[in-house]
Amino acid sequence: MFSWLKLPEPPQATWNDVSTYYLENLKCFTYSVLDREEIPVVYLNVPSTPVNGVDFPSLVYLSQYFVQTHKANIKMPSGNIDLPIIEDNNDGTVSIKYDPREEGLHELAVKYNGEHVQGSPFKFHVDSISSGYVTAYGPGLTHGVTGEPTNFTISTKGAGAGGLSMAVEGPSKAEISCHDNKDGTVSVSYLPTAPGEYKISVRFGEKHIKGSPFNAKITGEGRKRNQISVGSCSEVSLPGKISDADIRSLNASIQAPSGLEEPCFLKRLPTGNIGISFTPREIGEHVVSVKKLGKHITNSPFKITVCEREVGDAKKVTVSGNTLKEGKTHVDNTFTVDTRNAGFGGLSLSIEGPSKAEIQCADKDDGTLNISYKPTEPGYYIVNLKFADHHVEGSPFTVKVSGEGTNRQREKIQRQREAVPITEVGSQCKLTFKMTGITSFDLSAHVTSPGGVIEDAVVKEIQDGLYAVNFVPKELGVHTVSVKYKDIHIPGSPFQFTVGPLKDQGSHLVKAGGSGLERGEQGELNEFNVWTREAGTGQLAISVEGPSKAEINFTDRKDGSCDVSYKVSEPGEYRIGMKFNDRHIPDSPFKVYISPAVGDAHLLEVFQFPEGAVQADKPSQFMVRKNGAKGELDAKIIGPSGHEEDCFIQLIDIDEYSVRFMPRENGIHKIHAKFNGVHIPCSPFSVRVGKDTADPAAVHAAGAGLQNIKTGAKTDFIIDTVNAGAGTLAVTIDGPSKVSMDCTEVDDGYKVRYTPLAPGDYYVSIKYNNNHIVGSPFKVTSTGDSNMVDVGTQETSSVVVETVAKVGQALDKGPKLPQFKSDATKVTSKGMGLKKAYLGKQNQFTVAANDAGSNILFVGVHGPKGPCEEVFIKHSGRNQYNVNYLVRDRGDYIVIVKWGDDHIPGSPFKVEV
Repeated sequence: MFSWLKLPEPPQATWNDVSTYYLENLKCFTYSVLDREEIPVVYLNVPSTPVNGVDFPSLVYLSQYFVQTHKANIKMPSGNIDLPIIEDNNDGTVSIKYDPREEGLHELAVKYNGEHVQGSPFKFHVDSISSGYVTAYGPGLTHGVTGEPTNFTISTKGAGAGGLSMAVEGPSKAEISCHDNKDGTVSVSYLPTAPGEYKISVRFGEKHIKGSPFNAKITGEGRKRNQISVGSCSEVSLPGKISDADIRSLNASIQAPSGLEEPCFLKRLPTGNIGISFTPREIGEHVVSVKKLGKHITNSPFKITVCEREVGDAKKVTVSGNTLKEGKTHVDNTFTVDTRNAGFGGLSLSIEGPSKAEIQCADKDDGTLNISYKPTEPGYYIVNLKFADHHVEGSPFTVKVSGEGTNRQREKIQRQREAVPITEVGSQCKLTFKMTGITSFDLSAHVTSPGGVIEDAVVKEIQDGLYAVNFVPKELGVHTVSVKYKDIHIPGSPFQFTVGPLKDQGSHLVKAGGSGLERGEQGELNEFNVWTREAGTGQLAISVEGPSKAEINFTDRKDGSCDVSYKVSEPGEYRIGMKFNDRHIPDSPFKVYISPAVGDAHLLEVFQFPEGAVQADKPSQFMVRKNGAKGELDAKIIGPSGHEEDCFIQLIDIDEYSVRFMPRENGIHKIHAKFNGVHIPCSPFSVRVGKDTADPAAVHAAGAGLQNIKTGAKTDFIIDTVNAGAGTLAVTIDGPSKVSMDCTEVDDGYKVRYTPLAPGDYYVSIKYNNNHIVGSPFKVTSTGDSNMVDVGTQETSSVVVETVAKVGQALDKGPKLPQFKSDATKVTSKGMGLKKAYLGKQNQFTVAANDAGSNILFVGVHGPKGPCEEVFIKHSGRNQYNVNYLVRDRGDYIVIVKWGDDHIPGSPFKVEV
């Protein structure tokens, strides 16, 4: 241990000053059974001093900290706590040994740094060796990972004769394999293909053994997924003439004989007629309704008869190829799908496994397809192949992939996130974020209340690079906080901020954003923010996977947000996964390219970058000065739709270059400027294109389709884009089944209609110019008894619309007033100015509307010769006002005080002058 040094008090060192030295030279972090607390006192710039035979240089001491170590305990059936033995294997792992003293169900809790490791607490059953009972033990009875064999052992020693049977029930089918060890034990392995709770039943002589059925928690950690869909729909021509202009305003739906009603698409057929496109699911007479503004058009509804050969039948799809049993890494593994005899239906393929396998599909236009997948890591892959939303014969397929991997490294941290205190009306609210390398002068923020009132908010830098948005809410509900840097939303903005109790909780309400999720640099700290305030209490897990192992740092800001940084030693492509309570947050995993060490790139300087908005289809430029750096400069521009184009770079002076670019669409573009393959400072740069840049903070969604819905029933919701400009609207619905979905234009925006085909939770993501609107993704629960399709892994349906600028009807005559929610009867007023006034003096009274909701205060003073000379209204905060008025004539006056359109109690007031 350290000695206490009796020295003057120089500056204290930081953890970064000494951590490496301390770890490498003094202590190992692994101890047995209990945490040890260590409190060495350490100083900075102390002369080299031998302590216990070790010569300590400067910068080695750290002032008071604790070493957290491994910790484990076992809860016995009696409820007592016992301690196992923990042994360090000196290879990054520890062994836990325990000699049980009681029979029955035990719980093993394993913690590291005070937090449960993955899968903890583990449950296991202890039985007497001489009991003659059949027993089972092993990790597969408590936990596992999808796509990896999960094992346990059954012991039948001394149990006598009897039949042994096993079953595994859960979210997916799990193939079971058994091996008799010829020593009275049987090794059992099963392969779960989807995450969730699995029930493992083990019977001997038709009776459950002790502890059966066992519950195993299977996580999806580490699984990568890729999917494609190939459409195949029946097309039917409609009678009558419909113009191209009408198609935009028409809604079409088809009702099957069973009553199932789905949206269907209107399209111009090669014959020139208008037809509908739909997937036949039932035999018999279908009814097609085509409506304009909710009313049937001429000849609607139409009747269509579907025969047996047109209905998609997954059982009639044939699949051939050995690659659905075994595959190789880094090569195209091809198999053939024949749908010629299967009717009409869409073909969808998803592959889950240790890597995101690249999928390619070659449609031969004769009903057959060649499909190939290219995995990069060995292991077990799950291939789901569906036709008309039903699994084909043999699906899901379990494929064993062998070959060389890419030696990807993975690091993960877990942190418990606690719920923050409920925010009340009138209290000081704060939303924090970290952005380094900027100035606060370029930041702006405003808050939109649930009633639609927009107010500016104050942005302050509370420490280096850490900023806070401060505002005082005046009503309960979900507020929209927009934070912009140079008039462009920062990553994560617009934010949802609930005043009062949270209406919903869960991973879909977690947000993450920052430069570290867009790009990174080898050997440097790459930072990003995570906001969990709206998601409530839960476990946040962050993983970084790539060519080298990451060092992950986590700082809790204690306000429902945190900042995370990571450092990697090798360049290349990395994936950053974030889960909240074992479920991915929106847009996770994030794909990040880590560039090589900067080298001379930091010397480059950008100037004359265009301020404000630039025009589409017109060239713009900025200048780059090399400042003596040696190497090649290149740049590309990426539009909101993902379209990439190279920039034109020209040498115009010694060491100075012109970078010209021509954006092709409106919206926020990113310009990636690199020097020798490394981003130059502040790259990628954001540039606004077009005057009416789409504003996701102004987009709102509401309707029955975002609340609880019913399986098999058509539902819809409205996306209000009034005053949001023109942009790209993307709607994605993830859930247990694909949904039939379409999007049509309405007066206030766009109507999305869809039909869920299986019960369960659906997540509706609504993005405007690649930014989630507030509330997105929305969690929607579908109820119903029957599945109309096969349910397996998560399915995705999406639609993308290029919107036109919408203007509210009130804007034809002027600005649109917000929707106020207020009660004038709760406004109070007092002061001499409501009873008596004096000539030539300031007559005063106060108005308090802090309990009356949100609205506008109107005050008018009228005398015997018309209006009074002047009226001043000053807002003193929290809807409290000071009113002063000046009169020049004697007589009786009327003072009118209104809160919005309604008089407050006592108004109009009679005043003598």
